[in-house]
Amino acid sequence: MSASLKAELELADLQGGILSAYGKLGFPKGRFLIFHVEKSGAGRDFVEALRPLVTTALRWPSSKGISTGKVEVPRPDCTLNLAFTFWGLYALGVPTRTLRGMPDEFVDGMAMRAPMLGDDILDNTPANWDPVWNPEGDKPHILVMLNARVDEKGVALPALEMLTARVLAAAEAQGGAVRLLSGHAGPDPRWQELSAIFADGPDGTRHPLPTEHFGFVDAIGDPVFEGQYPGNEEQKRAIGQGAMDGQGNWRPIAPGEFILGWPDEAQEVAGAAMPLEFSRNGSFFAYRKLHQHVEDWDSWVDERAKGLAATWKIANHDEARAMLKAKMAGRWPDGVPLVLAPTLESWAAFNAQWKPGSPEWIDRITSFSFCDDVDGSRCPVTSHIRRANTRDMLDPLWDQAKSERMGSALNNRRRILRRGLPYGDTASPDHDHGIVLLAHCASLFRQFEFVQQQWMNYGLDFNAGNDSCPIVGAHSPGARFVIAAPDDKTPPFIASGIPQFVSTRGGDYFFAPSMTALRMIGQGVVDPT
Repeated sequence: MSASLKAELELADLQGGILSAYGKLGFPKGRFLIFHVEKSGAGRDFVEALRPLVTTALRWPSSKGISTGKVEVPRPDCTLNLAFTFWGLYALGVPTRTLRGMPDEFVDGMAMRAPMLGDDILDNTPANWDPVWNPEGDKPHILVMLNARVDEKGVALPALEMLTARVLAAAEAQGGAVRLLSGHAGPDPRWQELSAIFADGPDGTRHPLPTEHFGFVDAIGDPVFEGQYPGNEEQKRAIGQGAMDGQGNWRPIAPGEFILGWPDEAQEVAGAAMPLEFSRNGSFFAYRKLHQHVEDWDSWVDERAKGLAATWKIANHDEARAMLKAKMAGRWPDGVPLVLAPTLESWAAFNAQWKPGSPEWIDRITSFSFCDDVDGSRCPVTSHIRRANTRDMLDPLWDQAKSERMGSALNNRRRILRRGLPYGDTASPDHDHGIVLLAHCASLFRQFEFVQQQWMNYGLDFNAGNDSCPIVGAHSPGARFVIAAPDDKTPPFIASGIPQFVSTRGGDYFFAPSMTALRMIGQGVVDPT
């Protein structure tokens, strides 16, 4: 979209969890509750009771000085958002003529599409998911998502318990016709607890870290799309995180790639369930509870680092470990990409030149391309970041003059918004720890499922046969990761026998409606004509 036609999103109609990654905005604690509806009228009353509590996308004051735009709202202590499965919409009495406009993958649900997602091998299968997600049990219908701020000790503010109590009271008021589904692994089977990983400060305070359990800074390259930020902030953030043309210029991605009812990268407004007001300003997302096998990760990396050290003549074992992990991720643990700093020495020099965490440093670790590293000698072509966001790597005209190149054109329609938080503690005896990923997009099939199936679990687009992502891919027996030689004098290294580092423990496909659609659902006035 041109600058003159810049989108102005209807923030008051959008649920806040779509535009905002709450975990990175001062809400490092979360609690997700799942409900099953027995009677449609009671379900609608439940939705209507919660609707006034829903957090919209209207902006609150920013600690980073970002303008709030035309309307400013107070920062809440705890946010609340709602989403529904297909069968949840059916249970709430949404008309068949509306439901038949929903996409096939949403109707099927995630468990039915497990083979496509790589959830059909080893312990990944739905039979091993948390009981609350058991395909043979009561179907999840309504997802209530709470995200809370914390005090200086890292404890969730009281608003989390207060909102939880109000949600439970709204369900109990329906006389058993709206039931909280239990069966989450973790400290409380009634709901999924989420929490950023915290570090102790020198003054006795605790602060959240932007990392996950394998030790990497997470969700750095989230897409930036039109209308997401006010003023010049959007174009600034689009550099490295939006769409790139063949000349290296960046722009925000079209909003219709993530929000229904808006033009997408094809300058089309995709078909949707009728009436249009039901779909407009809504978004689909895949809920994925992903268990991280931290002990297997540590032991495998430790063992394979010995081989890398011997092959590449790295004297220090810790340096070999750091190099192997960076090659698998495509970034160093703090987020500096290998294409900008391919060696330990250049990584140290990069951080010496640009203060880690500063705005200049952040700008630089997101603004890069892959066309200058086609052979993967700096960043392996099958590393995680090159699969998750291919940028300009798949440009078929990469070897032509810049004026002829397509940039990220083949990647722009595969982007997803990553939301969610880590869960669990690696020191906990229940061994339940990982990430809950919410992958927002306009098309689960074209975006989330394509990336998961073709880029994470397959290697053909990267000239790597069946090799999957070395970190989150489905690893069949004999899985390997090939690291290209850094120079003409050093042989490549093949890290073999990769075990399953990440296993699915549950999830489903959800629709997060607009505030308008929530009112239509709650009041039972969805009219497809």
